[in-house]
Amino acid sequence: MSAGISKDRPLVLVGAGKMGGAMLQGWLANGLAEGAVHVIDPGLNDIQRADLQAQGVVVHGGPDDVPTPGLLMLAIKPQMMEKVLPGLAGFSGRSDASDMIVLSVAAGITIATLTKTFGNEALVIRSMPNTPALVGRGITGLYPSRDMNPAQKSFIAELLEAIGKVVWVDSEDDIDVVTAVSGSGPAYVFHLVEAMTQAGMALGLSEDVATILARETVSGAGELLHQSTDSAETLRVNVTSPNGTTAAGLEVLMASDGLAPVIEKTVRAAHKRAIELGKEGS
Repeated sequence: MSAGISKDRPLVLVGAGKMGGAMLQGWLANGLAEGAVHVIDPGLNDIQRADLQAQGVVVHGGPDDVPTPGLLMLAIKPQMMEKVLPGLAGFSGRSDASDMIVLSVAAGITIATLTKTFGNEALVIRSMPNTPALVGRGITGLYPSRDMNPAQKSFIAELLEAIGKVVWVDSEDDIDVVTAVSGSGPAYVFHLVEAMTQAGMALGLSEDVATILARETVSGAGELLHQSTDSAETLRVNVTSPNGTTAAGLEVLMASDGLAPVIEKTVRAAHKRAIELGKEGS
């Protein structure tokens, strides 16, 4: 997986928090060479810094002494972009930076905002992974600022497949939808577990029993969906006996005021906020 990056033109990760750190561990597990990854993160504590260095990662507090990246990945919060980007602008002015790729995982931060820093000729890719990347089961949506050659596209896809699946979308606007559906989606599922737990407790189960029933049901159903070639609709139908308990529950859940309109309203709210973040960062 080291194609496109080396000690001379490393992968430079700006921000090694939860998402950036998950990506980094995926890359290291898939064989990136020692010294081929540099991290810029002044917020790392001594233990975190030592742990990364022990894995062959070069750690920096700022960009000044960092080699020109082959790939510059921005894994910082959208609200931090305005503060961080000016310090990274110097990369694009270097003589060996003409083929540098900039990959952003920041929600809402537009390609236009990033090209203000790195230039209109820079290859900038917006991406939106999600937190199951922490266990290698993420999904990442991608959109590039311009056409990519096959080698570039393969390199980026292979890099992000270290943390899960990859999908390329048709427009930059689609990335805000990806953010609302899959980027924020794990939180919706976790809240479903909370709601199922509370419902079990309301009917008399202990908190421990209700919690394990809800957690294992949702994670098990997710694994079944992952392994099966059947659609979610087919799997739902398969588990629903006519006039049985599941049918009774689904009658409520699939009513006109049931789960589907609530989920649509939820995703629309997240989508609206993703667009707002882009305007705030421009």
